[in-house]
Amino acid sequence: MTEPTLPALYLASTSSYRRQLLAKLTPQFHTVKPQVDETPLANESAEQLVRRLATAKAQAVAAGLSSGLVIGSDQVALFNNDIIGKPHSVENALAQLRRFSGNSVTFLTGLALVNVQSGKIQVSVEPFNVSFRILSDAEIIAYIDKEQPLDCAGSFKSEGLGISLFSKLSGDDPNSLIGLPLIRLNQMLLNEGINVLLS
Repeated sequence: MTEPTLPALYLASTSSYRRQLLAKLTPQFHTVKPQVDETPLANESAEQLVRRLATAKAQAVAAGLSSGLVIGSDQVALFNNDIIGKPHSVENALAQLRRFSGNSVTFLTGLALVNVQSGKIQVSVEPFNVSFRILSDAEIIAYIDKEQPLDCAGSFKSEGLGISLFSKLSGDDPNSLIGLPLIRLNQMLLNEGINVLLS
């Protein structure tokens, strides 16, 4: 009996974090940079934004294909109803982590799976909450120096030393915090008749 083959799988992202996460489910996928304007729309909520951008990224890559499945994802951090982006500088990372000290931040991760042939789209938004312990300036400075989390929304890497900043994590899937909700993605693949264990 031959094993079923996985249809061509595309990750509409060049993020090394998302690539590493998807490799947990299957090593068989291609990465493609989606050409998408990520500017938020007027009066768009954080949930609407990540849902729209995850879908747009997957559709942008799907448009150039004749078959296969395309995964799109987008993430924002929310603090006091403000969308928190990537810091890009040490000064911004310091400011973000000082604000978060003793508080909670919610991460919203949009996930979309597009079947190129059928046009079917599955979309989900996964929330994940991070509670920070009270941090001293010395701890914040040391953390930024050691891990350089300048390309990460919220100024930390939960898969690394960032875990030392937290008092509690809560959500359905810790992978969603890193940028790709694998539990939800696996269910979407099952909905398409694909079982990564049997493929």
